[in-house]
Amino acid sequence: MSDQISFTGLKRQYENLRTELLDVTDSVLRTGQVMNGEQTNRFEQWLCERNQSKYAVTCHSGTQALEIIASYIATSASIPPVALIPSVSFRATANAMIRSGWDLHFVDVDSYGQFRRDNIPQLISYQATVIVGLYGLYPTMARRPSRDRVIEDAAQHWLAGPPLGNRAISFDPTKNLGNFGNGGAVITNDHSLYVFAKHWCNNNLASVAATDVDVIGTNSRMSEVDCAQLLVKSQYIDAWQQRRRTIATYWIKRFADKPGIRCLVNNKNINRHALQKFVISVGDQNQLAEKLKQAGIETKVHYEKPLHEMYRQYPGPGLLSAASALCRTVLSLPIYPELTDSEVEYIADQVLAGVDS
Repeated sequence: MSDQISFTGLKRQYENLRTELLDVTDSVLRTGQVMNGEQTNRFEQWLCERNQSKYAVTCHSGTQALEIIASYIATSASIPPVALIPSVSFRATANAMIRSGWDLHFVDVDSYGQFRRDNIPQLISYQATVIVGLYGLYPTMARRPSRDRVIEDAAQHWLAGPPLGNRAISFDPTKNLGNFGNGGAVITNDHSLYVFAKHWCNNNLASVAATDVDVIGTNSRMSEVDCAQLLVKSQYIDAWQQRRRTIATYWIKRFADKPGIRCLVNNKNINRHALQKFVISVGDQNQLAEKLKQAGIETKVHYEKPLHEMYRQYPGPGLLSAASALCRTVLSLPIYPELTDSEVEYIADQVLAGVDS
């Protein structure tokens, strides 16, 4: 990777980061304010600025952020409302909608795991569309349904562009901006949803938002320490994203002319990709995964089954769908900023060797 950005500068950042995280944690604990304080307010303000939105409400997880948005929209929809969902996503996307009282209709995807408007079934009545930026690929406006309310599951792609609807994001430890535990947020320009979310997250306490809301609340918050630590990490997120881009660009080049490997991140879409995952499509995902495991490289399959094969009680595209075919070929390579140049090169070498053998 001699022509790429080196890991050396990033390594110095990580050395500073450890000290900063310890210092800010000590500072927050000394205040005795462990919830709903200055750090939470500051982090929510940063989220508003980063997402170019008016309101942000932090909560326990990205899944609960989806539940909040889905519950809010369901209050004004027919019962039970129906949501369209792309058939390739993590099961939490479907679970959040079901727990909020929605029926589902799964929609087939394209070769990148996103559904297009021409895949939406004709003559079906639905009240919302769930948009998922699979693996971090920011959905294009051409793929956005125009006539209904949008719920954006942006857990993987939120760093790649502004909201396309009411947005749910995640700070799970595996995410690009990850917490040391759970964490999520609702991002919106809708003041009514903002008030609803504030009540939902705080057991419907009127003191949290000065408007009465008829909502069954719960306890869903991020701590002051969580928010303070993520504020520290937010100072480095752009550098971390650049490192991910450097790694992805190198792998795209290495795999470009290799028969049997298709990169779902490529030169055409990398500029609208958050690079939450680097996914390749291969002929035998299990065989390659085993060979890489023997070489000391851990891989994952995201995801082993499309949603319509797991939730058979809801309509979906069927076993011969593009979604079913995609899930049987994808393999996620380890991509994170801490990878050294030699490790990045080693992973590419082993992938190419594994496909050849």
